[in-house]
Amino acid sequence: MSRIRLNELDASFKYRVAEQPGGEGIKACYACKACTAACPIEAVDRRYDPRKIIRMALLGMKKEVLESDLIWLCSSCYACHEVCPQNVRFTDVMFAIKNLAVAEACIPPGLTAQRTLLKDRGRLLEVGDFENEKREKIGLPRIVEHSEDYGILL
Repeated sequence: MSRIRLNELDASFKYRVAEQPGGEGIKACYACKACTAACPIEAVDRRYDPRKIIRMALLGMKKEVLESDLIWLCSSCYACHEVCPQNVRFTDVMFAIKNLAVAEACIPPGLTAQRTLLKDRGRLLEVGDFENEKREKIGLPRIVEHSEDYGILL
């Protein structure tokens, strides 16, 4: 088990989260764990614990929170908000934390790759002959690549 080093904590982190749109409610959390009990992601992946993420942010564990792959797992279902006795909109707090992570370049490689694909190709998956043959079999038109249009905003 790792130890928390007090000199590595960022006491202002919770305020930075609270200043972000959606992060306002973070300081109202008193760690009752209702959010975790309602979370469908936690039911599938026990490592994901909304209460723990908020607690780490409140303690100032900025590096651990922003560099965690877990912050990207939130399904944005708002089940946590439905059960929170303090009306903490955890999903919105997660958006605030993710925005801070992006600002500090703490983005998982998979998301960076998706961003590049969307920017460069306009979609996440390349459509080739295999996909077009499947489309034709069900009566859909072929998708034709127009590389000269990539990166152009309409």
